[in-house]
Amino acid sequence: MEKRIQYEQITSLDPDWVRSQIGKFMAEDIPNGDVTTEATVSGSIFVVAKMVAVDKFIFCGESIIPYCFPEPCLVDVKKKDGEWVQPGNTLAIITGPAGPILTYERVTLNLIQRLCGISTETKKYCDLNLPEGFKVMDTRKTTPGLRKFEKYSVSVGGGWNHRLDLTSGILIKDNHLQAAGSVKAAIDRSREQNRKNLPIGLEVDTLDQLREGLDMDVDGFLLDNMSPETVKEAVEIIRARPNGESIFVEASGGINYNTLESYAWTGIDGVSMSAITAQATAVDIKLEFMN
Repeated sequence: MEKRIQYEQITSLDPDWVRSQIGKFMAEDIPNGDVTTEATVSGSIFVVAKMVAVDKFIFCGESIIPYCFPEPCLVDVKKKDGEWVQPGNTLAIITGPAGPILTYERVTLNLIQRLCGISTETKKYCDLNLPEGFKVMDTRKTTPGLRKFEKYSVSVGGGWNHRLDLTSGILIKDNHLQAAGSVKAAIDRSREQNRKNLPIGLEVDTLDQLREGLDMDVDGFLLDNMSPETVKEAVEIIRARPNGESIFVEASGGINYNTLESYAWTGIDGVSMSAITAQATAVDIKLEFMN
């Protein structure tokens, strides 16, 4: 059955958008030029450089690396997004003037190392014993300025994207409830203000809050910091309601690699967890000039 909450999935990146983001990153790194490269390297020197994996990881960069170096550099990516790479594998070959390759090297490596780390961490969680269709989801706990890149890398690793931003869906959390005064007040006001007819999700940490949300007919629940046993009970309550199968149910809070399976088999649709982005370790990649 189709769920009442369906968030946009970041499964591709627009080349023009990637170029514009790289431009912003480079503005930070070369506010007044690359003085070392300009002082030491002739503009007429052309080189061939290769990007090489030092670690084993899930590759994420096929649709990014080609737009990381300016013209007239030519980039030939050798791996596909989502592919396992081994230490020593060549990821891409860059041909062009030595100057721009040297100048853009660090920003490119920083970004791709970060994204490959997230894809690899996500894949690790997705490879656990999980029910068919279960969603390992990210959160908004991403690096400022890198959210779309990082959510794309989650998708590459086999994960599922939660809402991209605060405009994409209404998710009423504990502090919203405190400010609004009650579950009913928060949901009533959300419906009054919901001119775009966005889905409404409710974060609950007790079964009483859950029942109140069900009476208000919200579209989804985030079960926060509940034990697997309580999550299972909550799911049974939700599914017993008319059209309860269409309500999107996720668990979050305190769930890690060692406990994910125990939550996944409670009947929830997925788990949202910051670990796949916030705790991902950047992989090691190097750029070598070829003789």
